Amino acid sequence: MIAVAMSGGVDSSTVAAMLHAEGDDVVGLTMQLWNQRRLAGAPGMGERRSGRCCSLDDVHDARRVAETLGIPYYVVNFEDRFEQDVVRPFAAAYAAGRTPVPCSLCNTAVKFDQLLATARQIGADKIATGHYARVSHNPQTGVHELRRGLDDSKDQTFFLWGLTQEQLSRALFPLGGLTKAAVRARAAGYGLQVADKPDSHEICFVPGNDYTAFLDAYAAEQGAPSTPTAGEMVSTDGRVLGTHPGVQHFTVGQRKGLGVTAPNPLYVLQTDAATRRVVVGADSDLMRRELAASACHWIAGAPPAAPIRVTARIRHRHRPAAAWAEPLPNTRLRVTFDAPQRAITPGQSVVLYQDDLVLGGAWID
Repeated sequence: MIAVAMSGGVDSSTVAAMLHAEGDDVVGLTMQLWNQRRLAGAPGMGERRSGRCCSLDDVHDARRVAETLGIPYYVVNFEDRFEQDVVRPFAAAYAAGRTPVPCSLCNTAVKFDQLLATARQIGADKIATGHYARVSHNPQTGVHELRRGLDDSKDQTFFLWGLTQEQLSRALFPLGGLTKAAVRARAAGYGLQVADKPDSHEICFVPGNDYTAFLDAYAAEQGAPSTPTAGEMVSTDGRVLGTHPGVQHFTVGQRKGLGVTAPNPLYVLQTDAATRRVVVGADSDLMRRELAASACHWIAGAPPAAPIRVTARIRHRHRPAAAWAEPLPNTRLRVTFDAPQRAITPGQSVVLYQDDLVLGGAWID
């Protein structure tokens, strides 16, 4: 049996239809991750819009697809695990002046961990998702390999670098060799109501992508002590240019909403939660050739014995750039790029590739 992680979107719905059409024994599972009514009415949160990822509308759409296909369907509640492993680290990272990647945490700690465990409990030995990625088994090394999706514009391996060999051995990515247009065409051919449904580009638990309003509302709900985060906005030479409402409102590379004026455009270069200072400067000041990262995960298992040539991606939409990757003690990593890269951001992932093979990744310090 194959369990399909059904989000209610066109991608996972098409996966379920493809596997069902091929004669596989399929069951649909939708993860209940966040109570969409939670924090409603808090200042700045606004109305909960329909059509967001993991909304009640999405659950309804996933159920309708399962009914159309005639496959069993269940909603499984992972709210506690999601809050523990995704939401709380997300809030803590912003409070520390970092910019987190919640989708990577969700894939590693929830979708390919908790959901896989649940799938096994109902007799499914594989889990299929709508990610644009590919997984294969190398018979010479015995290693399960993660490879980029063939549609470069949709490749999602940036969010999957934390998967283990065990998880990859159970994972299926049927869309890895398809384009988005081809997926929508297949969905229409299967008669799925979601064939033309727009993609979601929001963080599933943050309405309108207003993460600062979410952070304030979540902290208030948790009864967290009010820690001052407002402070000074300073230039690279330490001159005070103005004040800011809190370090969590800024990320490296940001230009808009700084609240200060200058003869030339200013960009956020650094946020320092300890001093509550936001350092700004010229666009050229954002360029760096080297980064340090921690909690490095090598998909094959052991790290290489010496520095290796890679291409490295520092954001989802960043074009992988040629670099040297050097494993360091205590699962740390140093990446040195051939050419300077713009806005290397603490809290984001750095993901390492060789051609289309994903070697692993780490969290940028």
